[in-house]
Parts: sequence; structure tokens; C-alpha cells
Amino acid sequence: MRTLLAAALVIATSCGKTDELETKVAELSKELAATRRLLDELDEKVASSKQLERKIDDIERELAKTRDMLATRPSLPTRPARPEPDRSKTYAVPVDNAPSLGPANAKVTIVVAHEYACPYCEKARPTLDELRKKYGNDLRLVFKQLVVHPRNAMASALAICAADRQQKYVQMDKLLWEEGFSLRQLDLSETTTGVGGQKCWDTADGCPIVVGFAKKLGLSVTRFKSDMRECQQSLQQGMRELQTFGVAATPSFFINGRYMSGAMPIENFSALIDEELAKAEARIAQGTPKSRYYQQWVLDEGLKTLTP
Repeated sequence: MRTLLAAALVIATSCGKTDELETKVAELSKELAATRRLLDELDEKVASSKQLERKIDDIERELAKTRDMLATRPSLPTRPARPEPDRSKTYAVPVDNAPSLGPANAKVTIVVAHEYACPYCEKARPTLDELRKKYGNDLRLVFKQLVVHPRNAMASALAICAADRQQKYVQMDKLLWEEGFSLRQLDLSETTTGVGGQKCWDTADGCPIVVGFAKKLGLSVTRFKSDMRECQQSLQQGMRELQTFGVAATPSFFINGRYMSGAMPIENFSALIDEELAKAEARIAQGTPKSRYYQQWVLDEGLKTLTP
């Protein structure tokens, strides 16, 4: 580049084209400066690349060292698996006073353990609706609350109990799912305005979201708030009953006393329902009164607690 500039200067002094060559010199000078800047930038990138390579080497050495330490670390004791119901056995799950859909003398009863802050419980709702359509009066659904997220779900559990006492279970259930859980509008148990640690259902105004639902359904709000407080005892009793059989997660199901868990495909439910329905029809044909089927073959004959 310098040779070109020198040559240009020589031509300028010997040929008399000073203005034209001076312009050429200026252009070449700019190009030289730009090239030098580009070279400097490339030098910086090369240096940065080398720094990154050194950092990668350091990380790889540290990773290898950590893997070696992990490989030589003593094994930690594994937590024993939580016992759960044996899926081949029948458990005597009580259904007294629990809200239900379907006739009391249905041949197959599904006890549904759920809560209103459980996404998999919501996912199971369409499946349960389809099962009711498929089996009609041969199927009864019995609902029990198992609150595993008390801060988010306890108010809803008490609200559905209170609404059921005013014969509005189905309507409140729909609101709790579609305008409560789906919109993330859930009453938190603890209040921010009352005495520290006070629960919303123990305040004079009650839990605002579910009280709003009660008003929307035309319930007696005074009775609704009172019933929410009274429902605590029956709710805890129902939860203890489920825990007696090893139920610790939602959703869980007992199909004529036989355990199933999770938001399973409808085919999984149908397989077990069909099996239990066939047994029920055979026993009823042999003389078991249809109205006493659940009592006789599930409550009387079933296991009363979880067995190892």
C-alpha cells in the first residue's frame, strides 16, 4: 500500500496531474486507514477468541473434576416409595353425605378425589363427562375433596361443600373451574386485612371470590359463609378417610373400590368400569339387590384400610 502511495506521488510530480493524483492519494489514504481499522478489529476478535478457548478449557477441566467427585461420592439413601392402594384389590371407600352425580343404585360407583387447584383434575373433567354419557344410569360419580394445596384450594373446597348444602353443587363446581381455576381467580386462605393468620372464611366478609360466586348463583350468602365454617369438620373427615387408603395425590379414583390415579385416557377408565360392570350384573342376577350392591360388595367386602 505504501509503495502505491509513493508511486502516485512520483507520477504527480513528473506528469503534472497534481489535482487528480492528490485526490487519488486521499482515497488511498482513507482505504489504508479503513484497512488498518479492520485489521485492528480482527486482532481484537482473535484475542477474544483465544480468551473464550481458555475459558472453555477451564470449564471442561472443572466439569471433569466435578464428575470425578460425583462418581466417588457415597450413594445417598433412597427415599422409600409412598405406599399406595393395590390396584387389584377392592377398598371400602365411604360415600355417605358426599355430593354425587348419577343414581344411588348404579352398578358402578366412581369415587373421585380431587381439589380445585389441580390442573390434572381439570384435565380429567371431560373424561368423566364422557363416561357419564357412555354408561348412563349404570354409573355414579361421588366427589371427595383432597386438599393438597391448602393455601390455594381450601376456600374452594369449603365453598363447594357450602353450595351443596343449598343444592347448588353442579353450578358452583362449574364456576370454581371455569371462572375460578381457569382464570386463576382463587381465594387464598390467609387474609391480608384481618388479624394475622386469620382465614378468609373466618372473617365477617368471607372469602371474596367464592362469596361472589354464591351471589351469582342466588345463594343465601349469610348461610353460605356460615356453612363454609361448618364444612371444615366434614372436609377433614373426608380427607382422613381417603388417606386411610393411602391416597395422597389428585386426581385419584376408586371404581367400585378399585384404585386408579391420574388423568388417564377414557379407555383406561372404560376397561376397569366394564370389568366391574360385568361382575355387578352377574351378582345382581344371582340375587344381590341392586340398591345394596355398593354396600354389600364394596363397603362390606372391601378392605377397610391400606394394607402393605
